[in-house]
Amino acid sequence: MKITWLGHSGFRIEIEQAVLLIDPWLTGNPMFPEARRAEAVAGATHILLTHAHGDHASDAAALSQELGVPVACIHELATWLGGQGAQTTGFGKGGTIDCGGAKVTMVNASHSASVDFGGGALLPAGSAAGFMIRGEGRTIYVSGDTDIMADMAWMAELHQPEIGILSCGGHYTMDMERAAWAARKYFNFRWVIPCHYRTFPILAQTADALRAGLPPGIEVIEPEVLEPIGF
Repeated sequence: MKITWLGHSGFRIEIEQAVLLIDPWLTGNPMFPEARRAEAVAGATHILLTHAHGDHASDAAALSQELGVPVACIHELATWLGGQGAQTTGFGKGGTIDCGGAKVTMVNASHSASVDFGGGALLPAGSAAGFMIRGEGRTIYVSGDTDIMADMAWMAELHQPEIGILSCGGHYTMDMERAAWAARKYFNFRWVIPCHYRTFPILAQTADALRAGLPPGIEVIEPEVLEPIGF
């Protein structure tokens, strides 16, 4: 299994027979080197979106058409993207889909979820979500944009993720201290990968506070763009 950061909240996850692009915001992403775009999307089999905001979803329809792969996301956003020419798999919270042998379950997140790109009015697009991704003997929790939720308690107990990819840059999502509290309170992670940080000055620039807030034995991996992390 390999997890590769694409900057901001974007990830490439190679798991089972799948290459998953999660929230692949590449165009205009200050963290992403445009010259390495082909490398980032090579071999992709699925696109997963946590919600509709432009810093997560604005490239999805074009990538779906370019790569010939489906976009899996909440039903309302899938319907809208289908109208933009994307192949889509719409599903809902609690639903599980098979992505090349990897099982992807949509779970709750606490965040807004309108289409806010393209120059038009804000369009409602379902609600925000996270994912539990299971394969190769491990489970990854992708939090999506969220604050702490009581739902994290049952999500952790039921799915038992070892790897947490947590949006924790603050301002729009929980910050590093809150993410550390949630990880201590609800989860039993072995590894935590922060995201939705470093992109803009308003967001956290390091994960020092996250690392300081976690007990020994939990490894915080600060990712570097397009440098794969192996598990």
